Amino acid sequence: MTDTALPTFIAESRELLAEMEVALLECEQGNAGPEAVNAIFRAAHTIKGSSGLFGLDGIVAFTHVVESVLDRVRAAALPMDRALAAILLECRDHIERLVGVVADGKADDGDLIAAGERLLQKLNMHTGGSSASAANTDVVATAAYAAAPGERWHISVMFHTEVLRNGMDPLSFIRYLSTLGEITHLQLNTERLPSPEDFDAEACYLGFEIELASQEGRQRIEGAFEFVREDCTLQIRSKAQAAYEATAGREAETRDARSARDIKSADNRSLRVDGDKLDKLIDLIGELVTAGAATTITARKAGLSELNESTLRLARLVEEVRDQALKLRMVQIGPTFSRFQRVVRDVAREIGKEIRLEIGGAETELDKTLIESITDPLTHLVRNAIDHGIETADVRRARGKGAEGVVRLEAYHDSGSVVIEVADDGGGLKRERILAKAIERGLITDGSSLTDSQVFALIFEPGFSTAEQVTNLSGRGVGMDVVKRNVNALRGTVELDSKEGEGTTVRIRLPLTLAIIDGFLVGVGGSSFVIPLELVEECVELGDEHRSTDGEQRYINLRGAVLPFIRLREMFAIRSTAARRESIVVIRCAGQRFGIVVDELLGELQTVIKPLSRLFSRIRGIGGSTILGTGQLALILDVPSLLDLCLSSSQAPVAPRIALAD
Repeated sequence: MTDTALPTFIAESRELLAEMEVALLECEQGNAGPEAVNAIFRAAHTIKGSSGLFGLDGIVAFTHVVESVLDRVRAAALPMDRALAAILLECRDHIERLVGVVADGKADDGDLIAAGERLLQKLNMHTGGSSASAANTDVVATAAYAAAPGERWHISVMFHTEVLRNGMDPLSFIRYLSTLGEITHLQLNTERLPSPEDFDAEACYLGFEIELASQEGRQRIEGAFEFVREDCTLQIRSKAQAAYEATAGREAETRDARSARDIKSADNRSLRVDGDKLDKLIDLIGELVTAGAATTITARKAGLSELNESTLRLARLVEEVRDQALKLRMVQIGPTFSRFQRVVRDVAREIGKEIRLEIGGAETELDKTLIESITDPLTHLVRNAIDHGIETADVRRARGKGAEGVVRLEAYHDSGSVVIEVADDGGGLKRERILAKAIERGLITDGSSLTDSQVFALIFEPGFSTAEQVTNLSGRGVGMDVVKRNVNALRGTVELDSKEGEGTTVRIRLPLTLAIIDGFLVGVGGSSFVIPLELVEECVELGDEHRSTDGEQRYINLRGAVLPFIRLREMFAIRSTAARRESIVVIRCAGQRFGIVVDELLGELQTVIKPLSRLFSRIRGIGGSTILGTGQLALILDVPSLLDLCLSSSQAPVAPRIALAD
């Protein structure tokens, strides 16, 4: 096995450990069905097998003991109760630490080995086995793999010539086989060795005849060769066939333990792609979108009908390629949600509450980059719901609720966006306490005219907290402002609904992707701006009665409703006179409506988002830039920031102020 395969082993082991954690949490909650137990066993078995191929004896030894316990559970010889599931969760965490040591290129330290020994002692005591008293994992391995006397197997294996080119090392399989028992005889088969002139140094001509003393069954021994099964001819014969037949039925279940690197059939169409390569592809497609727009403009200017038709076909193909490329980065949010099962379990135990996590919309897809970026904000919200939202069991009973609280994570698509909700059935937010704290901190002077949503939005202010005491989880006034800042950085918005005594729901709305968006192009003077199309509700003309000469007019009456607005010309100090006819683009964002006054409405377009340099990254109101088909630069508006500016008591200029020449 080559070193280049090690990162794949680490990635797949972590995926298996994540699946193992989900199944163990189900068992701990009393849902220890056969599927969950088999999933745990398969994960442990595959990790052990893969570790053996790399000579990671510490992982092999520890995981083998866990696997043996799980085998007893599968055989109904040991019940999977909550106590055992909790211990196995600790064992799963230890395997994850062992894999992490391999990923960091470090050697197992004494503390890690001692921790593993203590876990095995705990596991053996619970399952009624002998106490593990090994001084290190190598001794544990020796005890774990001791062969039963008299049980012998004859193994004949001939490796195919391409096995080395496929990244497999034949000796690693023999080394792993020795962990299943004692190799009493090993003979090299060289009958396929060619003459020196025909010898290919990259080809394999070797085979082995092996005598193995082991207490393992045929399928377990055959499993040692599972990663090379397509690249060898294998024959296993037992000298105690009768004993094998008595146990074969149960051991046959181990055959379905396969890793993701196992080539099961020609129909396996999955392919692991490096994320950087995928990002590069998206960038190139973005450039293709820009180049296609430029070609379309040129064709229109030329006035040739055939050329126009060709560019239209090209534009359609570019759009299809764009959509397919973006789908490559779309992944389901379910695995991310599932990680919070462990967070809820551990935190609830830490603070002495009874809480369960419910998940909805796990199949909802969004950009992988977004999923990675939203994990921290979700963690803040979940921990906040557990600590501040859900009451203790006694309080809940006194209020007529069930003792067990519920935190719910749900995702769904809505109007071209992805909505993620974090809800709890706890005590809800207390409006009066929030108002009192906001007045005390000088955030507001009088809250009597504020709506509930405006009051609740105050908790997103930096340092704001109504917690009566500081805990390890929260109460220091950090977290909610970070949530809003991080979500806004993703061109998203945060909404909050709460009812005292019934619970709170935080709603995060995100774009489907961060790479390419459908935009609405507007012009002010000689400058162009792009507004995300899904936020545009309508466009109306700004009447002369609303165009005050001193520029103090900040709202209009739109069909009986007050619509505040901002002027891009003033915000960015654009040095040009206002157009004779101005328009208002009506925006709906985070449940609020406001307007943006512009000179021209230039229509819809596909926009490739380019990040701003560090020099301009802190400018409020601008979220990125793009190159139009004409080669002109257009700025992409950061709508959530504009909303904050619009709803503030006075419209402050952007700092630092930008002057955009006409």
